[in-house]
Amino acid sequence: MKDRVKSMLLMGVGILAGVTLTSGAQAAVARLTATRSNCAVYIDSQRTELTAYMINDENYVRLRDIGAKVDFNVYWDGTVQIESDKPYTGVAPEKPKPSGTVTLPADGSQYVPKVGDVIPCDDGTTYTIKDVSRWDANMFAEGPLPPLPTPTCDWSSFPAVELPALEVRHYQKANGDYLYIRNLYETRRMQYTLMNLAGTNPETSSGGKLRYGSKGTPYVRISLTIPDGAGAWSFWPWRDSELSKLFNSCPPGAYSVEAWDLYKDGVYNHTEYRVYVT
Repeated sequence: MKDRVKSMLLMGVGILAGVTLTSGAQAAVARLTATRSNCAVYIDSQRTELTAYMINDENYVRLRDIGAKVDFNVYWDGTVQIESDKPYTGVAPEKPKPSGTVTLPADGSQYVPKVGDVIPCDDGTTYTIKDVSRWDANMFAEGPLPPLPTPTCDWSSFPAVELPALEVRHYQKANGDYLYIRNLYETRRMQYTLMNLAGTNPETSSGGKLRYGSKGTPYVRISLTIPDGAGAWSFWPWRDSELSKLFNSCPPGAYSVEAWDLYKDGVYNHTEYRVYVT
């Protein structure tokens, strides 16, 4: 009996969907008002609690509520999907990932790209890495970088800094297909370098610890994201001296830093280091 009820309900849903998807119906829906209804619903002669709505003198119930009661799957993945032969979950199944798909680390650990890596982008597309010959091997990098800096001062004297979310930005432009990956590992390199500079400079530190003003404001503040629209200064490849020169020119201040890996048409170009000081 339950299968018969399911079939009848699905047939009705198909008829209703065919009517409501027309442009005229869509325009009319925008002018309708829904109120709660006390309509009773019975399945296999048993009263079932379903929230009903009165719209234009007609009773309606939500399709997902029917799916849950009658046990057929209904979910949304940009369109309404009905699976009459599957039990109700209400959750869209995970789409299979293309072969070679990699999960980029979001915890600040290092990602080293390889030819054939498929990168999931924030816009829902994927981007395939085709050439990494420039990685640590040419004018875009001075060679394999050393490990991240270790403390030369008391890092615990610095305010805690939150690691930003991983971002993978994909841009299709007239002159090529671009990918920007927020490199959290290299952003940490910038942070640690600045901390060592601030913790050993007499203008910003005392006894190897960061100095604070009378109101508790640190002499150096570090953020791992740059405000939108800020006129950041950028450089590549990585050179400690670039940050050293900038810091020593105006030690106290607020430093916002970011590192981004840039790809064009699947080819790794360089890692760009960005700094904004206020």
